Amino acid sequence: MAVAERLGARWPPSRFLFVVVVLLVLMTDGALLRGEAMSVGINYGQIADNLPSPSRVSWLLRSMQVSKVKLYDADPHVLGAFADTGVEFVVGIGNENVSAMMDPSAARAWIQRHVQPFLPSTRITCITVGNEVFKGNDTALKANLLPAMESVYQALGALGLRGRVNVTTAHSLDIMGNSFPPSAGAFRGDVVPYMQPILGFLAMAGSPFLINCYPYFAYKADPGNVPLDYVLFRPNAGVTDASTRLTYDNMLYAQVDSVYAAIQALGHTDIDVKISETGWPSKGDPDEAGATPEYAGTYIGNLLQRIQMKQGTPMRPSVPIDVYVFALFNENMKPGPASERNYGLYYPDGTPVYNVGFRGYLPPMDDMEYSESTRKAVHLLALILILIASIALNLS
Repeated sequence: MAVAERLGARWPPSRFLFVVVVLLVLMTDGALLRGEAMSVGINYGQIADNLPSPSRVSWLLRSMQVSKVKLYDADPHVLGAFADTGVEFVVGIGNENVSAMMDPSAARAWIQRHVQPFLPSTRITCITVGNEVFKGNDTALKANLLPAMESVYQALGALGLRGRVNVTTAHSLDIMGNSFPPSAGAFRGDVVPYMQPILGFLAMAGSPFLINCYPYFAYKADPGNVPLDYVLFRPNAGVTDASTRLTYDNMLYAQVDSVYAAIQALGHTDIDVKISETGWPSKGDPDEAGATPEYAGTYIGNLLQRIQMKQGTPMRPSVPIDVYVFALFNENMKPGPASERNYGLYYPDGTPVYNVGFRGYLPPMDDMEYSESTRKAVHLLALILILIASIALNLS
């Protein structure tokens, strides 16, 4: 017996068809996947030869209820796969292209090619010019960073995108000459001449200061003296800053506040600090202390709890921390120690590396390899079926 027949007169076939089609539209449009989005962001790195397609990753991230994604480039396949999903993107200009961006025509051409075609369907809200530029020894790159940022900013204005897309750069924590106690945070002496004008630019443009913070590195370097509970957000007595009398129960917040102090020491209290990367590896070389699934799951799980609580740092308690977790997948082609290839929340096949409460779903290849045009066509067909069902419902 058909379902509609079993439901009897209270549920006529036309109404049954209407409900089925509504559910089809919801599923096609991804509404059932989105739910209430989490405020955490995810770094989507792709230095691997075994990752799933962007269309499948789009479903995975939406099923995780992640609403913010950071790329290290502006991959058109990724940006196209997230069209009309509401997911917010940070895209990147690599260090190798920073110097070229000083040319206004090159900056404009880059935006016209890598950003404009995807707006407004894909929500691109930020461009990072370079990544951890001051970690290396390329003095020309360091000198060219700010002019490149200014050029990209001017190009956005010329194209009518200023205010919709902001411009910044991401820094490694080794720009700090001192980070403890947090109130004594200061940039390295050799970085200050570059940082002073960069801060002026960020304040003028209303852009955030992005910092990559990894308490894991501190633990790895000195596991005998760095308390594991302090770096993993586990209960501990905390550390009190003698100058401010503020108590820190975790290293990440102390690191962020040291950056705020360093910025303030250069005369700025008008710039927000956001964590563009943080994570914990689930595997490492024999000399990489603490790189285990247990500790990785504890760090990320406890961090997510803090984010869900909309918690701020002791220095900025009313400003919830803004975090992009590193990273979505393990990346098998990253150079360096084994830990570099094992920061992922997921294996490339969609299996969680450890359980922190994400309920992500990576659809099989033969189930979900729709192009964007196909998805929109199916959606349009579903809308037509709704109209037909609605007419039939009124006639019944």
